[in-house]
Amino acid sequence: MTGLIVERLGAVCLLTIDREEARNALDAATSRALDEAITNAEIDTAVGAIVVTGTGSRAFCAGMDLKEAQRIGAGHGLIPGRGFGGITERRRTKPLVAAINGTAVAGGFEIMMACDMVFAAEHAMMGLSEVKRGLFAFAGGIQRLAAQVPRATALAMIMTGDLLPARRLYDLGILTEVVPGERLLDRTLEVTQAMLANSWEAINNGRELYELSSGMDTTQALAVGNAWGKATLSRPDSREGIAAYVQKRDAQFDRG
Repeated sequence: MTGLIVERLGAVCLLTIDREEARNALDAATSRALDEAITNAEIDTAVGAIVVTGTGSRAFCAGMDLKEAQRIGAGHGLIPGRGFGGITERRRTKPLVAAINGTAVAGGFEIMMACDMVFAAEHAMMGLSEVKRGLFAFAGGIQRLAAQVPRATALAMIMTGDLLPARRLYDLGILTEVVPGERLLDRTLEVTQAMLANSWEAINNGRELYELSSGMDTTQALAVGNAWGKATLSRPDSREGIAAYVQKRDAQFDRG
């Protein structure tokens, strides 16, 4: 039995890491289960977005299960080509949203940083604690901090292993919202479901263009965006969205 709960809430696939006794650390089996669940959600045309959270209020994910690592060796939660939990290196086609219900450290922080939107409880603490265990966050944590956070702050997190509160990470632009713990999942699902009222095709095109643009200069990014955007102007969702505006009604986008 794996430590993962998989639920469908309309067009949202909700994944809950269910190893509260281990601070929701991922053992090898749970990491594989998380990878499989995301793969299944990616190919399910009725799923528009994926939300990942943890059981309880103490921890979102404490990263690698160190007790298991001591028994069988470290690194068994890394999925070839897709990273820790099948998330940190994965190329996705659908939005992945995190609801950080408690501490997110080490690999748990790396999972969080790989998500597209991140909602966190007010009491949550987050960071890269690997140096305290003779490790460093090579599965995406350091790389994403380097791209998103000023150097002095990022290196302090990387080299000290100290955790920061949710409000500080919100101020750094890492979190989407900070909310009271009791409202966390409701607010995360509220925003995710509201997002899915939009064109799924447009959502995913926007995500992809953002990711491509982050590795290009502005001139290149504009050229790619113009070529890609012009090709979508006559798509069914574009026509429907424009028609709905003119006719003063809600758009009925294709979900096929």
